[in-house]
Amino acid sequence: MSSDFEAQLRAVSLRVTRPRLAVLAALRDHPHVDTETVIALVRAEHPTVSHQAVYDVLRALTDAGLVRRIQPAGTNARYESRVGDNHHHVVCRSCGAIADVDCAVGHAPCLTASDDHGFVIDQAEVVFWGICPECAAGPTPERSVSSEGSR
Repeated sequence: MSSDFEAQLRAVSLRVTRPRLAVLAALRDHPHVDTETVIALVRAEHPTVSHQAVYDVLRALTDAGLVRRIQPAGTNARYESRVGDNHHHVVCRSCGAIADVDCAVGHAPCLTASDDHGFVIDQAEVVFWGICPECAAGPTPERSVSSEGSR
């Protein structure tokens, strides 16, 4: 898989470096993670890679289009390596989990603006908000109070 990452880097005229390969691997294995998590994942494999190096790599990979930076309202920026399509995200209001949602209509930009104001639209960004299955299944204060009262 490292050779795939090397080819991706070369295709966008970026040098192949250990930090870049490590960041790409971390994002492949852990989509939608924040910067601190990427740093921890990279440093677990390569302890000598600095925090600044990871920040620089994330910026370079994002600028080159190999990584996508997302930031749903009220959350820290997250990174993912799924690029090149117009997918969206669903975010749990309780725990912050994020999952990909494929484009609803099928081709970019997925949605047609009611008034494009003269813009040539090539992408639509939609964030769905809700409660993930794990949080929905977990105990809530209402459930624990009602179950205690029925004992």
